Amino acid sequence: LTMKLLMSALVCGQWIMASSFAPHLQSAKPFTTTTILFSLKPAAIPLMDSGKALARSGELLIDATSTSTMDSYGGGLSAAGANIRNAGDCVAQAAASCRFKTAAELVCDEMREAATCLLEAVDDLKKGVDDANVDDNKELSGQIEALIPSMQSSGTNLEKAGEGILKRTNLVEIGESLFQTGVNLDALALGIKNVNPDLQETTDSCGRLLYAAEKMKEAGNNLKGIQKEKKKGKGWLKG
Repeated sequence: LTMKLLMSALVCGQWIMASSFAPHLQSAKPFTTTTILFSLKPAAIPLMDSGKALARSGELLIDATSTSTMDSYGGGLSAAGANIRNAGDCVAQAAASCRFKTAAELVCDEMREAATCLLEAVDDLKKGVDDANVDDNKELSGQIEALIPSMQSSGTNLEKAGEGILKRTNLVEIGESLFQTGVNLDALALGIKNVNPDLQETTDSCGRLLYAAEKMKEAGNNLKGIQKEKKKGKGWLKG
């Protein structure tokens, strides 16, 4: 009987020791950032294309202000172009970082920096309005002022996407923020063309920005699980 009691005590002691150590052995969990970055991969390529086109659009807007037609280089509108270019560079960098498992902080930082550039461009546009008023150019003043809401919304939605990555929000919400950024970039593009419809530089800037908007929406749809429709038929036979 004594032997049985000793054996029971020994088994019980071993079970208690195993139980006390078990939580420590099971506490290690996969870092959720890795999962999120893997999930962001579908957005990487269109986001890269969007960033490059956005940057080029900003450069072309700067070029437009340096023409003899507009002659406003160094003013608020050209500063807005510079911020659009910088935003595009940040978006492209964020897209490149999406491919690395451990770059969550960099992706978030670059996305939010891009948003900051677009929001700073809002202040530049307000200065552009003042510049046009000083020159007594009411038409240009109104055209530049019309760019402000879409620029503001683009920056706000891109900031929301970056915040979503930081907080590990579900992909549908992040994708929707990117999609809405694209919608607002569409409006911004058409507004830039209206600044001077006859100028090649504003037309080209609009074209690149429309492409950036299209790819931004594609990136958002990819995260939401909405795939772009493929063309049917034997189109390759044409030509």
